[in-house]
Order: sequence, then C-alpha cells, then structure tokens
Amino acid sequence: MRLEGRKALVTGGASGIGAATAARLAAEGAEVWVGDLNVEGAEGVAAEIAGHAVELDVTDLEAARAAVAAVGELDVLVNNAGMDNFGFFVYVTQDQWRQVLDINLGGTMNCTHAALAGMQERGYGRIVNIASEAGRVGSKGSAAYSAAKSGVIGFTKAIAREAARYGVTANAIAPGPIETPLLMGAKEFGEIGEKVIETMRASTQMGRLGQPEEVAAAVAFLASDDASYVTGETLGVSGGLGMV
Repeated sequence: MRLEGRKALVTGGASGIGAATAARLAAEGAEVWVGDLNVEGAEGVAAEIAGHAVELDVTDLEAARAAVAAVGELDVLVNNAGMDNFGFFVYVTQDQWRQVLDINLGGTMNCTHAALAGMQERGYGRIVNIASEAGRVGSKGSAAYSAAKSGVIGFTKAIAREAARYGVTANAIAPGPIETPLLMGAKEFGEIGEKVIETMRASTQMGRLGQPEEVAAAVAFLASDDASYVTGETLGVSGGLGMV
C-alpha cells in the first residue's frame, strides 16, 4: 500500500499500459482517475478498480486543466496517452505526423502544465511519463513516434530540474515492445506490420514481448516514496532492448 492516501491521474487509461497502471496504482492504495477520450472504456476500468473516470483529450490544454481540477489535489500524474501511425516516413503525411506529435509529446506537456503548479504549491508530486525505447534508439516505421518519445525524455529531464526544489520528481519509462493494442495494431498494415513486431521481439534480450503489467510495476515504483531520490531518469522496461 505504498500509495495509500495519494490521488493519481492516468491518461490513456482505458486500455493497455494505462489500464494496467490504473489497476496497479489502485492496488497499492491510490485513489485513481482514469482519463481517456474513450469514456466508456475509462468507465469500465474505473469500475473494476473502484476509481473514477474522466473524459480527457490530452491535446486540449483546457481539457487537461479540467481533468486535473476534477481530481483535486493531484499527487501522481502518469502521462501515458499515446498513439502511432505506422509507416515509412516518406509515405506519412504531415497531418499524420502532427497527430502523433500532438498526442504523445503535446499531450504530455499539456497535462504536466495543468498539474505542475499545484504540485509545486503543495510541495509534493510524482510525474511519470511513458516514453519508449523508440525515443532512445529509433524505430523503423515509426519516425514521428520516435521523435515524439525522444521529446518526452528531454521534457522529463527539464521538468525534473525545474521542479526538484519544490519536492516534485519527474521520471520517464521507456517500454520496449509491449503486447498492447497500440503495438499489435501494426498487424493492420499487413506484412510490414508483422515484420515490425517480429523485429522488435527479436531485438530484446529476453526474446519476447513485454506485458502491460510489467510496465505498471515500474510506474508504481516511480510514483511511490521508494523512489523519493530518483528524478530525471529514464527507466527501460524493454527486455534488454535498450542496452548499450
């Protein structure tokens, strides 16, 4: 019960890593708000964990502020909402790459902006941003996604430097290939999607896809006081994919 008495907001919480994270934080005692554009999905997850659902478009700063206000005194923010438009960059349109940047990087910035001032005023906060190993090593067929997640890592470090004196930590997690709807959606692109997934799987030292619960466990650590002296770090949860 490391998070007993804490209030947490998980963006993109209706499925995948977000849903697993919401469940793990609740299991550790947190009062959890599940934020997602998919309100029905968010309500389903919230019902399973005795939490709360809130409609949230992370690309809209005012929507982010409204979600944070709904929580009240927010202790833990997990910026998880993300998406990708798979395809080699020469075939990706500007609208497609802007969408990827707006959700993955812009969404993280919007929700952090909405939450950070209150955390600093109260002298406590835990911000955990879900980045990706793609942001550290690059991923074929996901150039915009790689750029966005690299931006999330840099943004996390900057916020860690700015907020440390207020008792707020900011860390990122870089998942490798995790068996989520986002990754498995690559199969919709036929042979190229299958190859992307298999290449990712083969690139791990453990030779398998990760599970959302394995990422959620790392989030719970960084959100807890067990990680009180950890900030500005990027923790790889990738089966060894990101080793240098």
